[in-house]
Amino acid sequence: MTRHGKNATASAVYTYHEKRKDTSKSGYGTKYARLGKDSVKEFDCCGLTLQPCKDPVITPQGYLYDKEAILECLLHQKRENARKLKEYEKQKKKHESEKEELGKAEARAKMEKFLASEGGVTSKPSTSDKGSKDTSTPAIQHEDLLSSASGSSSKPKLPSFWVPALTPDAKPTEIKKPDSKTYCPTSGSPLRVKDLVTVKFTPIADRDGKSSLISKGVRYMCAVTHDALGNSVPCAVLRPSGDVVTLECVEKVIKKDMICPITSQKLKESDIIVMERGASGFAGSGIKLDASKKGAVMMV
Repeated sequence: MTRHGKNATASAVYTYHEKRKDTSKSGYGTKYARLGKDSVKEFDCCGLTLQPCKDPVITPQGYLYDKEAILECLLHQKRENARKLKEYEKQKKKHESEKEELGKAEARAKMEKFLASEGGVTSKPSTSDKGSKDTSTPAIQHEDLLSSASGSSSKPKLPSFWVPALTPDAKPTEIKKPDSKTYCPTSGSPLRVKDLVTVKFTPIADRDGKSSLISKGVRYMCAVTHDALGNSVPCAVLRPSGDVVTLECVEKVIKKDMICPITSQKLKESDIIVMERGASGFAGSGIKLDASKKGAVMMV
């Protein structure tokens, strides 16, 4: 039996190749793609500028930034929080003044209703002198006065939709109280300026002094083992000194005695910050290089 061709349409079976071809043309189904090298930033590049860091700093979660870029980002967040806080305070004062005016209006309405009811209580005219005619204005009954004070009448009031007072109005959006904290733009966790750790990259021992640093394929090496660093090599930063070493060096050398081989200081687990690799806002995060886009699926 001959091999089934990819484009054979005489078969009763909807083949995998035909399904993929129809999916790519129609736009239905989930599409998968693997991110290339150009879609993922280098391990020593800033997560905001996507360029090699001039003054690198790292967050406690392991995200690398240029110091100027991350400080500008945090300052912008503080300014936005201050602006939103002013708007919130202005809205709060407006609500308080509206409540105060509403309370005064209710108290005024109660007082007017009370005065109207008190002024309407009158005595009936005496009937001793039946022959005499009373030329004065007849007394208004208490119930009639209350009804007139309340504004109720026999004629129904029809609302007019063109009157501005009766038309519905669009109320402004309620502003919630802003958070005073600043956050990491990549991980979204709270971040302060004092949490940033200065990073020291060890340049590779290269005799080529003419080429720029950004044009070199391998730019830095481990501060202890002198192994070349790259996106495929897991790295970590030692908090006391800020030097970058490989995770293999951390597991085999540093974690035995928990002493920094460069400064000879005692280390804790929190002093070893694992660097996140290849994370940016325009591509995949970390070492996940498979991208997918979900769409509508045709059931066959």
